[in-house]
Amino acid sequence: MIDLVQTADSPADITTAGVRLRRVVDETDFKIAEVLGVFETWAARLGARELDAIPGVPFLRLWLRRGTLEPILARELGSAALQGGWTADGRAQLKPFPVGVVGHWPAGNIEIQPLLSMTCALLGGNAALVRIPSGLVEVTRRLIQLLADSDPERSVLSKLHFTVFEHTQQDLLQAMAESVDGAMIWGGKEAVLNVRSLPFPHWARLAVFGPRISVAAMDAATWSDPQQHATWCQRIARDVWQFDQQACSSPQTLLLEKREGQSIDGFVSALRRAFAAENQAHPRLTIPAALTSAICQARASWLLDDTAHQALFPPGPDWTLLVGRGAVIPQPTQGKTLTVLEVDNLFDPVAKFDGNVQTLGLAIADPEKEVKLAELAARRGVDRIVKLGRMHVFIPPWDGADLIRPMVRMVRHVVSKE
Repeated sequence: MIDLVQTADSPADITTAGVRLRRVVDETDFKIAEVLGVFETWAARLGARELDAIPGVPFLRLWLRRGTLEPILARELGSAALQGGWTADGRAQLKPFPVGVVGHWPAGNIEIQPLLSMTCALLGGNAALVRIPSGLVEVTRRLIQLLADSDPERSVLSKLHFTVFEHTQQDLLQAMAESVDGAMIWGGKEAVLNVRSLPFPHWARLAVFGPRISVAAMDAATWSDPQQHATWCQRIARDVWQFDQQACSSPQTLLLEKREGQSIDGFVSALRRAFAAENQAHPRLTIPAALTSAICQARASWLLDDTAHQALFPPGPDWTLLVGRGAVIPQPTQGKTLTVLEVDNLFDPVAKFDGNVQTLGLAIADPEKEVKLAELAARRGVDRIVKLGRMHVFIPPWDGADLIRPMVRMVRHVVSKE
C-alpha cells in the first residue's frame, strides 16, 4: 500500500510535487461529475460506525454528498458549471476554470480540516498541495485511504499531494508558497500571519479563515418554556460537542434574556442533564494536560470572581457550565466549557460584538425581533446567523465568503462575431 502522506525532507520535495500537480491540472480535462461521483462513494465509506469517534467525520460525510455540493456549485459557479458548460451573462458567457495548484494550511486542532479544505479546491478543478499538521497525520492517513479506495481511476487522487513537515521549517514553508497559485489558510493569529508573510507568487489568491468565536442566544419566551427545555438543551449540547468546541463555529457563550419573575435555574438544570447525556453518548477518550489545567483554572476563577457565580461540572474535566450575569463575552476556555450569561436584553451584548464573532446561534420566538437582532449582528461583524443546533452546518458563504469560487477563475467570453 502506497503511503499517501509523504514527509518532506527538503524544499526540492515540495517543488517537485508542485510541478507534478500543475502538469496534471494542465493536461486533465476537468469533469465535475467525476469528482462528485468519487466524493459520493467516499462519503459512503465514511459511514462505518467506528469512524464516528473521529470528531467531524459525520459532518464530512454529509458535506461530500451530491445533495450538499450541487446546490453550492450552482450558486457559486452557475448552473451550467455542473454540466461543464458556459453560463449566459447578457451578451457574454461565463465558465469557471481552475487557478492551478492550491496550497492548504489547515489548523492543527480540527481533525477533518485538511480534507475539508482540499475538497473546496478540487471542486474548482484545482490540484491540492496539503500540509498536514503533525498531530493529524494518522487520522488523515486513515481517512484518505478510504478516498483512495473510492477512486480506482485516480481521477481525484492524481490531483493531491499530502506532505508533512514541522511549522518551524521555514525553507519548506517558503517552497510550498512559491509552488502554488492559491492558498487556503486556517488557524490561530500567529499561524495565519506567518503563512501570509510567505513569498507567494504575485498572482496567488489567498483565502484566510482566522481565529474567531461563536455565541448562542435565546430570548425569554423560548428558554422559559419548560416543555421545550429538553429539545433546546440537547441542541446546545450537540453544538458544543462537535469538534470538541475547537471550531470557530462552536458556541463558547450562551446568552439567556432575562424574564421578570422567573429564574434561569430550571433551564440550567435541564442544560446540565443534556451535557451529562451527551457526554455519556460521546465521551472524551483523551484530554491534553494543558486543557485540563485551563478548565480547572476557569472553574476556580469563575467562582472566585463573583460570589453570585455558579459552576456546574462532573468530577472530571469532561464538561463545564459557568453561570452568571452580564453582557461581556469572556475569553473562551474550550474543552466543552460553556459560559451561560443572563442578560437584560439580547441587543446589549450583540451591540458590543467587535467582529470576532463568526456565528450567532439563535432561538427566538418573535420573528420580528429576530430580524432586528440579525440585522444588528450582521452590522457588528457576524457572518453566520443560524438556528441553535445547526451552528456547524457548513454551507457557504463561510466567514462571509464563498468557499469554491475564490479558487476559481470565472472566464468571460464575448463572442467576436454577432
